[in-house]
Amino acid sequence: MSRIDGWVDLQINGLGGIDFNQKELSEKDWNRAVELLGLDGTKFFLPTLITDSIESLCSKLRTLATLCEANHRDPSAQSKALGIHLEGPFLSCESGYIGAHPPQHAIAMDLDQLKRLYDAAGGWLKLVTLAPEYDPKCQGVDFLVQRDVMVAAGHCNPSIGQLLHAIDSGLSLFTHLGNACPPMLPRHDNIIQRVLALREHLRVTLIADGHHLPLWLLKSWVDWFGEDNVAIISDAISAAGLEPGVYQLGDRQVAVGTDGVPRSQDRSHFVGSGATLGRMRAICQAELGWNEQRIEKVFRNNAFRWLGIADK
Repeated sequence: MSRIDGWVDLQINGLGGIDFNQKELSEKDWNRAVELLGLDGTKFFLPTLITDSIESLCSKLRTLATLCEANHRDPSAQSKALGIHLEGPFLSCESGYIGAHPPQHAIAMDLDQLKRLYDAAGGWLKLVTLAPEYDPKCQGVDFLVQRDVMVAAGHCNPSIGQLLHAIDSGLSLFTHLGNACPPMLPRHDNIIQRVLALREHLRVTLIADGHHLPLWLLKSWVDWFGEDNVAIISDAISAAGLEPGVYQLGDRQVAVGTDGVPRSQDRSHFVGSGATLGRMRAICQAELGWNEQRIEKVFRNNAFRWLGIADK
């Protein structure tokens, strides 16, 4: 693969005060977000939608598909959308695992509803995060894989058997390992240990802001999984790149403190991140001493390879 300028973010909910999950994302806001991503050094990305009602998600997907298409045709765009990441609504509604997603809209796999979402995306759906235990027959995994959509587990608590079944059906990724799970877990049999046990069969995305994971743990997991099997994502929300304050993610308002981290009102969990991929790259270079080869793999090349894109 030839050298690629800029980074690839497989999961970003917004930045610079712009929320990709707003009900009526304007072309003006979208173009400003694309400009900010380019300035950040993030040249390619998957705008990400979180759990909502099926009707609302279909509307948002249609809007994003139109904006992605226009962005793709614009030779002057400073950053390019490679597709859409749909994180939900087929997630675990259990406390801790649901994270920042609205639990009232989390549902078990419904193939008819998945088809509606897929059609609404107009061919732009590239990654779906779901809970394997809520798709026990892997109907959703099969449907997506057959259409060249990458499938990830996340916001979930499947048994190791359920996880293996999903992997056998084509699931290949785990979304932001170490997050979207309760702060207290069973000592041995828990979702993190299961994913680690299956690391020869799963790739992972990790958030490298220094808050979602301690940096020593981030480094260890990259070493354990191997740098070819990790992609750093921002999971940034509209607060990214801005001062402390109150920001929007879908229908909820999120407070960001002086440390720049978005948290729930009861401070029990994070609500996305407040750091862009460019910021995370700087952290990994300065704090972990990662060389350019590792940076290129985990911030760029792996994401392209997983999406089946040979070169950009």
